[in-house]
Amino acid sequence: MPPLFQTIALLMLSNVFMTFAWYAHLKHLDHRAWYVAALASWGIALFEYLLQVPANRIGFGPLSLPQLKILQEVITLTVFVPFSVYYMGNPVKLDFLWAALCLMGAVYFIFRS
Repeated sequence: MPPLFQTIALLMLSNVFMTFAWYAHLKHLDHRAWYVAALASWGIALFEYLLQVPANRIGFGPLSLPQLKILQEVITLTVFVPFSVYYMGNPVKLDFLWAALCLMGAVYFIFRS
């Protein structure tokens, strides 16, 4: 599998863990002390880093550092929007479209050269 596809696949999986680590405690641990949520989030984040670090190592070289960062941001929002809507129950808004268009602009400018 080409390095770009390996990077994207690992970053997608990494971002699933990251999103749960950052936000799932708002739904499930809201009645617990913040440090319990922090410890649970750190436990989940370990799996994120076990995927994210190799993804960045594989992607750095075929991609420049700015390209790798913009790719990460696009993947983050690609994972976050379904999480927000389906898991957390937030409504779909037209603002998601505008944000996606802004990200497409960022991708265009960072990858055009």
